Amino acid sequence: MTRPAPYPARTRRPGYARRHALYPFAWRTPVLLVPGLHDSGPDHWQTHWEHAHVGITRVRQRDFAQPDLDAWARHIVETAAGLDAPPVVVAHSFGCLATVRAVLGHDAMIAGALLVAPADPARFGIPLALLDELIPAPSTLVASTNDPWLKLTKAGALAVTWGSRLVTLGAAGHVNADSGHRSWPEGLALLRDLAERAAAAGTTQPSRPRTHAEASARKALAALHPAA
Repeated sequence: MTRPAPYPARTRRPGYARRHALYPFAWRTPVLLVPGLHDSGPDHWQTHWEHAHVGITRVRQRDFAQPDLDAWARHIVETAAGLDAPPVVVAHSFGCLATVRAVLGHDAMIAGALLVAPADPARFGIPLALLDELIPAPSTLVASTNDPWLKLTKAGALAVTWGSRLVTLGAAGHVNADSGHRSWPEGLALLRDLAERAAAAGTTQPSRPRTHAEASARKALAALHPAA
């Protein structure tokens, strides 16, 4: 009897692995991009990564101009539910807050999280109690000493709260296209380091059971898009 492949066949075609953003540590694990307010433009590193690598899905919020934490979080859960396995999330700015909320408040199942230049929750009137738990997967928080959206001391406090590895880039602004971060190879190295940690922690395994919220979201997606 032939053993079923542990991952979908489409992730096993020749050359796929080397073009995956998480190669070589977790190239079968999907990557989920979560942009911040107003989405990430064509020069943003998230967009560069999306175009340069396979295995990447981008969350497209219904309204990128409206920072509704729980609406964004629910859409992250819905998008993640359509993937083949728990993703490594790559979030920026307000997208970081929505990602953490999706995990802590809406039971999103993730393999890991790269949280780049999170926005200060206080700027949006978000109570810290909504985000005040450890993230149950490996995570890295990338901060800047002159980020206009979050002071470094606050970034450090959030990293402790979330159990994230803190990486300080120096004077890197908001770590976006305006600060010169376009293809950003250093960020890709941080992503691969996170992938290695996630693989070691076992959070990249696709056989992990889905949470109730994630299963419900997947069922809703199937109802909206029935198979032919």
